[in-house]
Amino acid sequence: MIRVTDHISLDDDELQESFVRSSGPGGQNVNKLSTAVQLRFDVRRSRSLPNDVAIRLMRIAGSRLTKDGVLVITAQSHRTQERNREDARERLFAMIREAAVKPIPRRATKPTQASRLKRVEGKKIRSNIKKMRGKSFDD
Repeated sequence: MIRVTDHISLDDDELQESFVRSSGPGGQNVNKLSTAVQLRFDVRRSRSLPNDVAIRLMRIAGSRLTKDGVLVITAQSHRTQERNREDARERLFAMIREAAVKPIPRRATKPTQASRLKRVEGKKIRSNIKKMRGKSFDD
């Protein structure tokens, strides 16, 4: 079990890692070793995530989410497989932590009387300016 937050822990078997060739730094190692990591996490079928967190995570994931509800994170910024693996996992955990925070619902408010009066006064001033633009009647 991997602890993400106080209330959320993930099973190791829910994370699937595959290693591919990296296009990042590494010199000749780029041509020989598979240092890039593709981390896959099935958000829809996860038993560890509460439903509301999973829905928010899918919204946060954006284009990294497949049609099947699998979140794919690719890490290739480091030279070693292990550091890329840690980077991918930490990015996933950061997204889950962000999704675990419940958004504060917006409370509808009414404008104050002073702001309404200020708005109406501004409209009157603007109206007078536009009225003054009319044709002048010289006798």
